[in-house]
Amino acid sequence: MPEYDFAAQRLYLDLPLAEGAQCDAPAMVHNYLLNVLRLRAGDVIHVFNGKDGEFRARLFDVSRRHVRLGIEALLRTQTAPGGIDYAFAPLKQARLDYMVQKAVEMGAGRLIPVITNRTQARRLNLDRLRANIIEAAEQCGVLVIPEICEPVGLSTYLAGLPARRLLVFCDERAPAGSPNETLTHRAEDAVDGVSLIVGPEGGFDEGERASILKGSNVIRISLGPRILRADTAAVAALAVVQAALGDWRR
Repeated sequence: MPEYDFAAQRLYLDLPLAEGAQCDAPAMVHNYLLNVLRLRAGDVIHVFNGKDGEFRARLFDVSRRHVRLGIEALLRTQTAPGGIDYAFAPLKQARLDYMVQKAVEMGAGRLIPVITNRTQARRLNLDRLRANIIEAAEQCGVLVIPEICEPVGLSTYLAGLPARRLLVFCDERAPAGSPNETLTHRAEDAVDGVSLIVGPEGGFDEGERASILKGSNVIRISLGPRILRADTAAVAALAVVQAALGDWRR
């Protein structure tokens, strides 16, 4: 397999990809290639679709209204989706954009907006969130495009969790201690994977905390002695879970 160029431009294409194939660039991609990246006939870009791996592609048959891509060598084989579901209370737009992008970078496999009593933003533009997911994947070498789910109420989310899936609850009232050690001791309970839930700014209310802790396969962790903003907590929690239970161990 050819040596991978980590400095190369990467582009997500919602098209089948295979060595030797050719495809027409969609209109928005055409504009991006010619007017943003300023590529020309013969130039090379990396392309992926979240299913078939990553390929080197070369531009040809270029005009003001048309670009054709020739799919050349396979550069990286497709990776499996991340095993961590990230459930979060939606935030106001700028912080939400940041949080979603960082969740992709940290290897979350599925993003689940959960509406809580203190949720700040109850109307979500899922198309915008998906665009943020794709942009983060393009910029950070991620091959999998995480699923973004429809918003769901907390009680519905909890009721739908598989019994053998470990739910990691970031609880500001959890006893102080190493979250990595706490999670490592429960690794055998993550038979059906791991779900991580982070609350809204202001945290879960008492009834919500009680509902979460009623679960049969729940572990609560502390993220340290400082109060973190919800978007910061997302990055910290995902790092801890990946280190203890996720793909960082590999």
